[in-house]
Amino acid sequence: MIAVALRDVFQAVIVPRAVNTALRISRYLIRVLWRVWPVIAYAVYRTDDRKREDFFGSFAPFSLVANLVVWVAMLVLGWGLFFYGIRGQLHPQGLTFGACVYYAGASLLTIGYGDVVAVTGFARIMSLLAAAGGLGVLAVVTSFLFAVFGAFQVRETFVVTIGARAGVPPSGVGLLTVHARGMQDELAQVFRDAQTWTARIMESHLAYPVLVMFRSSHDYESWVATLGTLLDAAALILTTIDDRESPALQTAGQARIMFELGRHLTSDFAGYFDVMQPANGGPGVERHEFDDACAQLEQAGYRLREREQSWLEFSRFRSAYGGQLNALARWLEIPPIQWVGDRSPIAPHGKHVTEARSYPHEQERR
Repeated sequence: MIAVALRDVFQAVIVPRAVNTALRISRYLIRVLWRVWPVIAYAVYRTDDRKREDFFGSFAPFSLVANLVVWVAMLVLGWGLFFYGIRGQLHPQGLTFGACVYYAGASLLTIGYGDVVAVTGFARIMSLLAAAGGLGVLAVVTSFLFAVFGAFQVRETFVVTIGARAGVPPSGVGLLTVHARGMQDELAQVFRDAQTWTARIMESHLAYPVLVMFRSSHDYESWVATLGTLLDAAALILTTIDDRESPALQTAGQARIMFELGRHLTSDFAGYFDVMQPANGGPGVERHEFDDACAQLEQAGYRLREREQSWLEFSRFRSAYGGQLNALARWLEIPPIQWVGDRSPIAPHGKHVTEARSYPHEQERR
């Protein structure tokens, strides 16, 4: 039990990449909690979207505390079992199992009241090891918390920026139409910044997967929605906008790099959290939705390619990430945006039109 707890702390906090093994207690804990959390959310806050989102937002901090509690409990219980096995080397004699667990906790937390003491060299050495392990775990976890919240703040800074550039809720079409108003030359820089942001997400969130569960502090914004916005905008630039006479000529190269990075990120996260969808399972967008998007782009001033060919190319591009991105968004209960999420109707000003649900995903995909 001691070895499993310390191994889990090492893999979850120190190893700089996601590790899937049968003994990852923290991974199982988060998955079990997340199975229960949405059920409670939809049962308690059935019609109140804002309170339900606040409840979802408390999951990631709660899971961090729960992980620490489980690790410490496993170490205390494990050392308690160990000291119970050598209770003859402790004073006073005849200690009960509860007393040995108490001594293990006092040693692990370096309290040391002195009412139970080790009287042999071996017991003293093991008591020191328990104390060192407790100090080490608490120190490492404290540093881990600072790293997690630092990565979260970096992620959310860019999410808020894209939200301002792509509307509320953000969308790929919104990002392009907003920049059509005299800011088309800035799209290339937006995609360059997005590449850096995506690379940071890949490194930090795979190293600390609990970051995936942290929700944005702003309504109708999330890192998944931001990723979908950027990928959809890149796909439209590469397949639909005529770059022969459009400022997208300077943007197409940066958009392609962003598309490859974003597709890679989506695939990695969908695989890690076991929400994989069949490859090339369709674009996840209906033809009339694509036609509506083209009409908005034309109205904004973009010159578009031939519609039928564009649709075929766009379908091929979006099939590479659409299913996995939607599955990830639904699994995380992310509020839907255009083309991303549970596809529920979205009213103006970001109001999500929902039907009462008793549990997640009850509403049929529209």
